[in-house]
Amino acid sequence: MPLYEYKCRDCEKVFEILVGKTVPEKTPVCPKCGSDRCDRLFSTFAAAVGGSGSAPLCGRSGGCGRGGFS
Repeated sequence: MPLYEYKCRDCEKVFEILVGKTVPEKTPVCPKCGSDRCDRLFSTFAAAVGGSGSAPLCGRSGGCGRGGFS
């Protein structure tokens, strides 16, 4: 089930709603002020990329512009 993020045009509260597949999409109601003037936002997400170190690839020897690995 997708999780959608909305922002209320009246009070500017940002909130999330979990939407099921069988439920038709309808305008959500702001949990703070009760307004139905809400816009769906483009959500961002974070992804962990392998490795245990936190150093960027460019910080390792042989990376970023050196033409290969050493």
